[in-house]
Amino acid sequence: MNNQEIVSKLWNLSNVLRDDGITYQQYVTELTYLLFLKMMKEQDTESIITEGYRWDNLVEKEGIELKKFYQKLLLKLGESENERIRQIYDGASTSIDEPKNLEKIIKSIDGLEWYNAKEEGLGNLYEGLLEKNANEKKSGAGQYFTPRVLIDVIVDLVNPQPGERCADPAAGTFGFMIAADRHVKDQTDDYFDLEPAQAEFQKKEAFSGMELVKETHKLALMNALLHDIEGPLVQGDTLSANGKWMKNYDVILTNPPFGTKKGGERATRDDLTYETSNKQLNFLQLIYNGLKADGKARAAVVLPDNVLFESGVGADIRRDLMNKCNLHTILRLPTGIFYAQGVKTNVLFFTRGTSDKDNTKDVWVYDLRTNMPNFGKRTPLTEKHFEDFIVAYHAEDRDVITDDRWNRFSREEIAKKDDSLDIGLIADDSLSAYDNLPDPIESAQEAIAKLQQAMGFLTEVVDELRAIEVDKDA
Repeated sequence: MNNQEIVSKLWNLSNVLRDDGITYQQYVTELTYLLFLKMMKEQDTESIITEGYRWDNLVEKEGIELKKFYQKLLLKLGESENERIRQIYDGASTSIDEPKNLEKIIKSIDGLEWYNAKEEGLGNLYEGLLEKNANEKKSGAGQYFTPRVLIDVIVDLVNPQPGERCADPAAGTFGFMIAADRHVKDQTDDYFDLEPAQAEFQKKEAFSGMELVKETHKLALMNALLHDIEGPLVQGDTLSANGKWMKNYDVILTNPPFGTKKGGERATRDDLTYETSNKQLNFLQLIYNGLKADGKARAAVVLPDNVLFESGVGADIRRDLMNKCNLHTILRLPTGIFYAQGVKTNVLFFTRGTSDKDNTKDVWVYDLRTNMPNFGKRTPLTEKHFEDFIVAYHAEDRDVITDDRWNRFSREEIAKKDDSLDIGLIADDSLSAYDNLPDPIESAQEAIAKLQQAMGFLTEVVDELRAIEVDKDA
């Protein structure tokens, strides 16, 4: 049984819990607690789990006894001496009320054929489960999950190297860092080509992250542990003073959350030059300021369109970015590839300069949005959709690329438009028609106004007719 088949079977077990009122997100968290124990057994690493509270101890119990033992197990592991285990199980409790449902899930997991899963990698299996959860619209987890193909393309283009410190300040389930780790392992034969000290650095220091949502942080910890990554992975708000430790990186890869700070608050970090309640603009600042100023440190960040054109402080931040970094490439992404279907996003690729002035000379923009399919389950986003962009990105002389989607804008051109980076979309008929569609709210308001005007006119006509009738009677 391969990973895909196991993921499908595990996901179908969620049907068992419908009568218990368990949400998809609760189910994945519950599975995380159980799968961790099973996977530690399969990997022969159970020694880090308190004796008497391991997988076989769960399997041998049934009914009420099982439920009581499981609750005790969660509490015990939440007090574990092992820091990662303690973090995963901290405050853990079960959402499963019915003992027979808990028993069915445990026995179903135990009955799966795990040999091929171990060969493919248990970490990859767990990532598959997270992806399944993200693709289920009802779970609401898509906001924490960047499409796998997009992550892989971004990581390959940024090309993290052995010995580089990489980070994701909005870690989600740690997908970017998992992919970066895999990328370096592919270059080094799973780190066997490295000296022992270098391999130890890759395992314990190379990949860092911070995640705000506690439950998502637990999923990230599990994901990291199954991929043998032990770098700093902190739960907290990167936009607060607690996030100031994230700096001096060689590589930053991230997809910050959309929206504004709760209640319109501004970030509480005192090392951001420009104050705003816009989360993405704050993340953008901390990202380019978090890179080493060595001319080689680089970042790729997924951001919505508003970051490209917001005036005022938005223009100041874009100006600061282009001064401190070489913003060499913008990829205009298709719509519909994230959980919020109408959100328009982009990937900004930039390299930190050695000075804080005039590092951006030209910005190349690739339009992967105009005349693209409506992506979804029937038309999934694949690496093939990025092929032409990848060729253009890697070209030694970008000017020789003959692709209508690929255009260069000088720093001077951009400055003339209030440093707006909302550029590079193909101006063809389909785009014009799309952009010029009437706003539905404005159209409705206009229709109501016209209807009210017509009603007023009809009222006047009726009043006049009544007046005529009165005159006749007189």
